[in-house]
Amino acid sequence: MNDTSDYWQTLGQLIRQNGVIIDRPKGSAHPRFPDRIYPINYGYIPGTSSADGEGIDVFMGTKSEESIQGIICTFDDMKRDAEIKVLYRCTEAEIQTASRLLSYPPMHSLLILRDRTS
Repeated sequence: MNDTSDYWQTLGQLIRQNGVIIDRPKGSAHPRFPDRIYPINYGYIPGTSSADGEGIDVFMGTKSEESIQGIICTFDDMKRDAEIKVLYRCTEAEIQTASRLLSYPPMHSLLILRDRTS
């Protein structure tokens, strides 16, 4: 069995070192799909890169605890790319809301929650 704690610790370290820039605050519209409104602050980790050439994406929730709850893996049929979206400081409700936001054509998503012991 694979130990995943290193994966989560490394992502957490990236956020602690680089921070998160919120470029799509709660209530703002998605740039390609203006009818999709961000229900949670959304941004990226500066100094990182993802499949789209931008920083690793982050949903930043409202929990005071500074921890990663999981990731959402996405595949976009139109862009033909895959990315991860980090769930940081998210409540259970915010996790489900973010997951639903990313589950619409042409987007496909897979929610991977962090094991509470890692």
